[in-house]
Parts: sequence; structure tokens; C-alpha cells
Amino acid sequence: MQIRRTTPFEVLTTALVVAGCGSPTDTVEAPPEGAQEVAPAAVVLPPSEETAAERLNNSPRHGEWVDIDLPGSDVPISAWVVYPEREGPAPVVLVIHEIFGLTDWIRGVADQLAADGFIAVAPDLLSDMGPDGGGTESLGARDNVVATIRSLEPDERTLRLNAVRRYTLSIPSGNGKLGTVGFCWGGGASFNYAIDQPALDAAVVYYGSSPTDDRPYADVTAPVLGLYGGNDERVNATIPDAETGMTGKSFEAVIYDGAGHGFLRAQERQDGANLAASEQAWPRTLEFFREHLE
Repeated sequence: MQIRRTTPFEVLTTALVVAGCGSPTDTVEAPPEGAQEVAPAAVVLPPSEETAAERLNNSPRHGEWVDIDLPGSDVPISAWVVYPEREGPAPVVLVIHEIFGLTDWIRGVADQLAADGFIAVAPDLLSDMGPDGGGTESLGARDNVVATIRSLEPDERTLRLNAVRRYTLSIPSGNGKLGTVGFCWGGGASFNYAIDQPALDAAVVYYGSSPTDDRPYADVTAPVLGLYGGNDERVNATIPDAETGMTGKSFEAVIYDGAGHGFLRAQERQDGANLAASEQAWPRTLEFFREHLE
């Protein structure tokens, strides 16, 4: 179990190291005469909320809407699935949306995960909770979406996530391993699902509240990575619950100084701190999933 705080200087240093594929003290030899230099590939971030629609419109990847059977309901769960362009089976990441429901931004995150080599499945957990059996889009104003998602009971949330999990394990091009990543409300749901589903292979929590200390953390078998903004005390005050509950288990919490709640979606805010946090948190997410899912 590890908790560390990352300063903006460390974020910048890490970004430079990632871009250069070495440590600050590495000696880089000059290429042989006549050799062509190849620039290292830069890590591409998911879009921000402002750029998500444009990114989706220009994506070359195959994305599709699917209907997932929900036990006890005649209305399926609607989900956005995006496939990577790679050889061989790919791990699957279940993308759990914010309190704002399934938005273009969440679909943009799924698209970037596919660009990074994962099959991304982003379910609308508000399916059949809107007018005429609709989901997020049918609820209209954001306040209606927020009020509705707050009525989703934990047991029902787990039932829906389990239904999506069953679907992901049936994807022919999947490798049989599944991780979750969630944001805000979905971050808390990602951590709670690690408790409720012991077969989960990995969980990433973006600025989501930790499960309360009376939840059965002993049931967690998946490694958990928590990524938090330093200016988000409402959420960060719940990290000690996770520290205590995850004693002896794999849990790392990283706090990015100066970043606010929702920093990956709101990359343009907090005077550059949100972008700096995103530039370190996203590569860490990919590294974590590749370690535990590939």
C-alpha cells in the first residue's frame, strides 16, 4: 500500500522523462553517421470535455452501440464499445461514467483506451431509468441526470456492472481479463466493484470517494490505483478508509498537487495543474492496466 503526493515539478519532470524514454541523468549517444533519428512516440491524452465531440467525429477506430441483457429487465443496458487496431486478443476495460451519465466525454475516454490497445466498454448505467425506458440522453438536463443516478442503489449498480462484465468476457477478441476505470461517481463505483466482484483483475479510481470503512475490503483481490487532485478534500478525506481497508493488499494512491476534482475531463482549468496531472495520471493508468491485464 502506498500513498504519494506528486508536485507540479515532478509532473513536468516525469513528462519529460516519458517523452525522452529515459531518466534525467541518462546519457544519450549520438546516432551513427547517416542514421535517421526517430522521435519517441508521445502519450496522447483522452479529450477534455470541450474537445470530446470533435475527437469522436474524427476517430478512425471501430465503435458501436450494443445492447446488453440485464437480468430481471426487458430493457437492455446500452453500451458504447470501441475496438483497438492490434494483433492478437486484447484486454477489456470497463469504463464507468461520472455522475453526469454516459456522455461524449466518457465515449472519448473509451476511444482513447482503444487507441492505446484495449477493448473499451462504456455502459450507460442509467439505461431504463429515463422516460420511456431511455437512459442518460432521455433525461435531458444535467440536474435530472444527477438526481437519477443518485437513486441507483448499490446492489442495482453491481447487478448492472456484472451484466456488463458477462458481456465483456464473451467478446471473441478479448483475452479474458477485465479492468475497470471510473471517474467521480464512477471512480467510487470502480472501487466498490472491486469489493463486490472478486474476479475483477484491476481497478483504477479517478477522484472517486473510497468505500466506507464498514465495507468488506477483505473481499478485494484486484490491485487498485487511485488518482486524486490535491484540491479535492471532499474526496481525499475518504482515502484513509481505503488505507485502512486495503492493509496488506495492493493499493496505491497518487495525489496531484494543485489539480481539482475532475481534472482529466477539465484539463483546461486550475491554471495548468489539471493538465499537468492528466499528463502523468493517464500514462500511469496505461502502465497499470498493461501490468495487470496483458
